[in-house]
Amino acid sequence: MKKLVFFSFLLYASFGYSQKKTLQAQSISQSILIDGKLDEAAWANAAVASDFVMFDPDNGKPIPEGKRSEIKVLYNNDAIYIGATLYDDEPDKILKEISQRDNFGTADIFGVFINGFNDGQQNFEFFVSAADVQGDCIMTDAIGEDYSWDAVWISKATLNDKGWIVEIKIPYAALRFSAENKQTWGINFFREIKRERKKYTWNLIDTKIGTFTQQNGNLEGIENIKPPTRLFFMPYASYYLNAGDGQKTYGTIKGGMDIKYGINDAFTLDAILIPDFGQTKYDDQILNLGPFEQQFNENRAFFTEGTDLFNKGNMFYSRRIGGKPSIDPDLNDNEEIIDNVQNVNLINALKVSGRTKNGLGIGILNAVTEKTFATIKDTITGATRREIVEPLTNYNVLVLDQRFRKNSSVTLINTNVSRNGHYRDANVTGLAWDLNTKANTYNLSGNVKYSLINAEEDKNGIYSTIGFAETSGNYRYSFGSDFVSKGFDPNDLGINFYTNYYNFYGNANYRILNPTKLFNSFKINYNMYTEFNKESGKIQDNSINANVNLTTVKNNYYGTGITFYPLESYDYYEPRAENRYVALPRRIEWWGSISTNYNHKFALDLNPSLLFFDESGRINYGCDIGPRYRFNDKLLLTYTFSYFRKNNNKGYIDSTDDDNNESTPETIVFANRNVITYANTLGGKYAINSAMTLNLAIRQYWSYAENKDILELEQDGTLSPYPQYTENKNSSFYSWNADLSYSWWFAPGSQVSILYRNSAANFERTIDKEFKSNVAELLNNTALKHVFSVSVKYFIDYNAVKNKIRKRA
Repeated sequence: MKKLVFFSFLLYASFGYSQKKTLQAQSISQSILIDGKLDEAAWANAAVASDFVMFDPDNGKPIPEGKRSEIKVLYNNDAIYIGATLYDDEPDKILKEISQRDNFGTADIFGVFINGFNDGQQNFEFFVSAADVQGDCIMTDAIGEDYSWDAVWISKATLNDKGWIVEIKIPYAALRFSAENKQTWGINFFREIKRERKKYTWNLIDTKIGTFTQQNGNLEGIENIKPPTRLFFMPYASYYLNAGDGQKTYGTIKGGMDIKYGINDAFTLDAILIPDFGQTKYDDQILNLGPFEQQFNENRAFFTEGTDLFNKGNMFYSRRIGGKPSIDPDLNDNEEIIDNVQNVNLINALKVSGRTKNGLGIGILNAVTEKTFATIKDTITGATRREIVEPLTNYNVLVLDQRFRKNSSVTLINTNVSRNGHYRDANVTGLAWDLNTKANTYNLSGNVKYSLINAEEDKNGIYSTIGFAETSGNYRYSFGSDFVSKGFDPNDLGINFYTNYYNFYGNANYRILNPTKLFNSFKINYNMYTEFNKESGKIQDNSINANVNLTTVKNNYYGTGITFYPLESYDYYEPRAENRYVALPRRIEWWGSISTNYNHKFALDLNPSLLFFDESGRINYGCDIGPRYRFNDKLLLTYTFSYFRKNNNKGYIDSTDDDNNESTPETIVFANRNVITYANTLGGKYAINSAMTLNLAIRQYWSYAENKDILELEQDGTLSPYPQYTENKNSSFYSWNADLSYSWWFAPGSQVSILYRNSAANFERTIDKEFKSNVAELLNNTALKHVFSVSVKYFIDYNAVKNKIRKRA
């Protein structure tokens, strides 16, 4: 009988957790003051969402009574209001580090997830920390949480002797939903108790299922709302003061405007007029000895906010827009470039994005960059001339993404680059699919892309990939294959350099879904990968990998992995020549990772790695060491020291032709070299309050490659001595960047930013191994460039202005 009762309870619990909870929203007519008190009468009459269950680590476990959570929802014609009472039987232990927006640091968090179409595909997520810091993002199962998206909303968090309270007002303009009179939204509430590293949700998110967004509850009762016109203006003004050696200190004033307009209930137009990206984060440049350009992160808000649609199919690399010029000027004898442009100016850009009630997502992005010249000087006559390095260029992205059955999608993507005149144009079209079974247990994904380049010699190519995976349970697996033709080239508006191959890969893994006596999380992976050159059939890459990642019950993270490359492989990219390759020996690689619990004032990140080649004396090794210390809820300092060394590295340095014999192939010159890299990074944050922060970011970098022996690449991929080459091809690159910034969010969506930046960089063929002298070489008035800037951005809501005018009338 006891067994029957026990199994009946389990069945009831499982049935209860699998059902969507429902909460009724309460309509109001009176105004609500967002002060974190919940003392208006309307809050007392609203329905309560409670009975939270654990999301992580012990999935499905009810929240303790002493930490119960009670959530209420109100609405009117302007906005939806959320009131959260978060009990804590140890209120003095609530963690409440003050941090920047979208970065909660070490603090308790409350969040609300809203899906206005209730289609299980996309959540708009709004968070408030116990330190009264806001965060928001868009969440999809395919991409995860995208914190580059920012909305304008109001919140207030207050602490008391029973826990803490959060009050939130989210204007309808920050959401997307249909125009129906009677609404049913998907909704979930989230709470993280940071000191315990435990996360709870109102509606259970079952981690055995490979989806997050489909496990919301329902919000009912919202009726007859009339959303206002979504029209926002964000004018800005900036002042820059520039100084450096050999130039006169000068100031510049910039001004412009961002516009957001809700075309209808689903689609939004974003436009920037006269853009200003002068205060974006600096790029972490490196000594790049490889055959391809360095890829940088996107730091410009326009190209990061709400761009999840444009990332479908991995065809869009936004740094192409306003990046380096695409044309190298033709130089005559005795000519040199005296004024070369690093980045092309963006004239304007706009994007339209949204999704219909039937699940059709549409994204359109357009940007125009200006005609750009380089100045060239004749070193004998002194005459100068200008040559085009980038014509007037138009960039376009079109995405059509059809969702269906709440968990699957098929996407059509097209990117197009048109350059004015006879210059190179490019077009890439792709079809991508992400198909899941109804129970979210299996996934079939892939894409097919076709590129067409119109230039002096037209070319086209295909990229295709397909993968299958089991996505639920403790044991999971995946396998797939890619095929890339030689002529595939998406690099005018995308980034991909590895072509002319096909591969096969597979993965098997095991994870725990609930904590044990030792671990909060534990996952072990086994991976296999093999890649072949499409034309020759030679192996380009092969590996067998096993790795373990775990978190202890004390919330310290440990990871380690080992990778075998059991067969000799052939690198077709490093020689930088058609149909040439260099042989790579067998090798074995190990890595480790430790990250201690950030809840402690002192924490440490440690990441060592080691790579042995089946070649005498050839070895790579290095380590990142990153201590961090939180002095109090306002002050945090982080530091990272990185050291990496490659002994007897073999790499390309030059190629030479025999001018007297056209039948003789070019000689490809390699070097046997040691490559050593040092980097120091210091970060600091001092929060004056939840709206004001001071931030420090310093990076010192030095890397050099010292050639020991010069080698010639043979036709069979081996290397032989080539002592007749005598040019100095050593490389030494060192750089310095320092940013000190102040940020003040003085009103919703409105910000004052003050930045002081100094920077310097130098590339040399002569290597000075004195670390101190290399750093000193950058930190002087001759090398350093200084920029001081002030930027003010103000958020104007058309509806607020309209209402004020009406009241005055």
